[in-house]
Amino acid sequence: QVQLVESGGGLVQPGGSLRLSCAVSGSIFARSVMGWYRQAPGKQRELVATITSTGNTNYGNSVRGRFTISRDNAKGMVYLQMNSLKPEDTAVYYCNCRSLHDYWGQGTQVTVSS
Repeated sequence: QVQLVESGGGLVQPGGSLRLSCAVSGSIFARSVMGWYRQAPGKQRELVATITSTGNTNYGNSVRGRFTISRDNAKGMVYLQMNSLKPEDTAVYYCNCRSLHDYWGQGTQVTVSS
Protein backbone atom coordinates (compact mmCIF):
# COMPACT_ATOMS: atom_id res chain seq x y z
CA GLN A 1 0.00 0.00 0.00
CA VAL A 2 1.30 3.44 -0.92
CA GLN A 3 1.07 6.30 1.57
CA LEU A 4 2.19 9.89 1.13
CA VAL A 5 2.66 12.28 4.04
CA GLU A 6 3.41 15.95 3.43
CA SER A 7 5.01 18.35 5.90
CA GLY A 8 6.56 21.80 5.98
CA GLY A 9 3.62 24.07 5.24
CA GLY A 10 2.86 27.19 7.21
CA LEU A 11 2.57 30.96 7.19
CA VAL A 12 5.28 33.01 5.50
CA GLN A 13 5.64 36.63 4.47
CA PRO A 14 5.82 37.65 0.82
CA GLY A 15 9.33 37.16 -0.49
CA GLY A 16 10.04 34.41 2.01
CA SER A 17 10.85 30.75 1.55
CA LEU A 18 9.44 27.39 2.61
CA ARG A 19 10.49 23.81 2.00
CA LEU A 20 7.84 21.12 1.68
CA SER A 21 8.63 17.46 2.20
CA CYS A 22 6.74 14.34 1.21
CA ALA A 23 7.51 10.93 2.67
CA VAL A 24 6.42 8.03 0.49
CA SER A 25 6.00 4.47 1.73
CA GLY A 26 5.82 1.59 -0.71
CA SER A 27 8.20 -0.01 -3.15
CA ILE A 28 6.96 1.86 -6.22
CA PHE A 29 8.56 5.17 -5.27
CA ALA A 30 11.86 4.71 -7.09
CA ARG A 31 10.20 4.11 -10.46
CA SER A 32 7.37 6.62 -10.09
CA VAL A 33 6.93 10.17 -11.31
CA MET A 34 6.54 12.38 -8.27
CA GLY A 35 4.82 15.73 -8.26
CA TRP A 36 3.47 18.64 -6.31
CA TYR A 37 0.10 20.16 -7.09
CA ARG A 38 -1.81 22.93 -5.37
CA GLN A 39 -5.37 24.07 -4.97
CA ALA A 40 -6.44 27.52 -3.87
CA PRO A 41 -9.97 28.24 -2.62
CA GLY A 42 -12.44 28.37 -5.49
CA LYS A 43 -9.86 27.22 -8.03
CA GLN A 44 -8.98 23.96 -9.73
CA ARG A 45 -6.00 21.91 -8.66
CA GLU A 46 -2.98 22.89 -10.73
CA LEU A 47 0.45 21.50 -11.48
CA VAL A 48 3.33 22.94 -9.51
CA ALA A 49 6.18 20.61 -10.46
CA THR A 50 7.00 17.02 -11.37
CA ILE A 51 10.17 14.96 -11.31
CA THR A 52 10.81 11.61 -12.97
CA SER A 53 12.71 8.70 -11.47
CA THR A 54 15.81 9.85 -13.37
CA GLY A 55 15.53 13.46 -12.23
CA ASN A 56 13.89 15.19 -15.18
CA THR A 57 11.78 18.08 -13.95
CA ASN A 58 8.81 20.07 -15.19
CA TYR A 59 7.31 23.22 -13.66
CA GLY A 60 4.11 25.18 -13.89
CA ASN A 61 4.52 28.56 -15.55
CA SER A 62 3.64 30.49 -12.41
CA VAL A 63 6.42 28.93 -10.30
CA ARG A 64 9.22 28.34 -12.79
CA GLY A 65 12.42 30.00 -11.61
CA ARG A 66 11.19 30.30 -8.01
CA PHE A 67 10.44 26.70 -6.98
CA THR A 68 12.69 23.65 -7.16
CA ILE A 69 11.56 20.03 -6.92
CA SER A 70 13.96 17.28 -5.89
CA ARG A 71 13.85 13.69 -4.71
CA ASP A 72 15.89 11.24 -2.69
CA ASN A 73 15.16 7.76 -4.00
CA ALA A 74 17.09 6.07 -1.20
CA LYS A 75 14.96 7.76 1.46
CA GLY A 76 11.65 7.73 -0.39
CA MET A 77 11.38 11.52 -0.12
CA VAL A 78 10.41 14.32 -2.48
CA TYR A 79 10.92 18.00 -1.71
CA LEU A 80 9.69 21.35 -2.95
CA GLN A 81 11.87 24.36 -2.22
CA MET A 82 9.79 27.50 -2.61
CA ASN A 83 11.53 30.87 -2.81
CA SER A 84 10.31 34.41 -3.49
CA LEU A 85 6.85 33.42 -2.35
CA LYS A 86 3.88 35.54 -3.39
CA PRO A 87 0.39 35.87 -1.92
CA GLU A 88 -0.95 34.07 -4.99
CA ASP A 89 1.05 31.00 -3.97
CA THR A 90 -1.36 30.55 -1.07
CA ALA A 91 -2.98 27.12 -1.44
CA VAL A 92 -3.13 23.60 -0.14
CA TYR A 93 -0.16 21.75 -1.60
CA TYR A 94 -0.53 18.05 -2.44
CA CYS A 95 2.13 15.46 -3.05
CA ASN A 96 1.43 13.03 -5.91
CA CYS A 97 2.93 9.66 -6.82
CA ARG A 98 2.16 8.39 -10.30
CA SER A 99 2.84 4.87 -11.54
CA LEU A 100 0.03 2.61 -12.74
CA HIS A 101 -2.23 4.60 -10.41
CA ASP A 102 -2.29 8.06 -8.88
CA TYR A 103 -1.67 8.38 -5.16
CA TRP A 104 -2.17 11.57 -3.18
CA GLY A 105 -1.18 12.91 0.20
CA GLN A 106 -3.55 14.70 2.53
CA GLY A 107 -2.20 18.15 1.68
CA THR A 108 -0.39 20.85 3.59
CA GLN A 109 -1.48 24.48 3.82
CA VAL A 110 0.83 27.23 2.60
CA THR A 111 -0.22 30.79 3.36
CA VAL A 112 1.74 33.77 2.06
CA SER A 113 0.66 36.93 3.80
CA SER A 114 2.06 39.94 5.59
